[in-house]
Amino acid sequence: MSGAERPEEAAAGGPGRSLGPSVASPDEGVVEDLPLIDEKAVEQLTEGLISHYLPDLQRSKSALQELTQNQVVLLETLEQEISKFKECNSILEINALFSEAKHYHNKLVNIRNEMMMIHEKTSKLKKRALKLQQKRQKEELEREQQREKELEREKQLTAKPAKRT
Repeated sequence: MSGAERPEEAAAGGPGRSLGPSVASPDEGVVEDLPLIDEKAVEQLTEGLISHYLPDLQRSKSALQELTQNQVVLLETLEQEISKFKECNSILEINALFSEAKHYHNKLVNIRNEMMMIHEKTSKLKKRALKLQQKRQKEELEREQQREKELEREKQLTAKPAKRT
């Protein structure tokens, strides 16, 4: 930071743009107040901090990786179970379709049997009607012949005038 720039101008992005008093950093001027720290001490503190937290972080990382792998395995297992349930549902649907087909097949068989019975009954009725018609015609013919015989007999019985010679 150059001596000409104010800290709030640097934070605002350049000279002339001020963020105002509410945006000013609370740590303004702190760097100037701190005594110079030995870089070797900073390095040693950093190494100490890293050596203290690194094993825990590595264990956490490996635990997270294991959890992620377990989640992948669980997801695959769940997908397999879901596919099994879908197969079961399709088997149930197929069974329902077969039972429905069987039901309609039975209905068709019943209808066919009923049609055969109706056909037999109508055939018998037609034969009976034909016999009755033939019987009536025969009776009518016999009555007609009987009338003709009676008329012939009446003719013969009626008195005939004698012929004069």
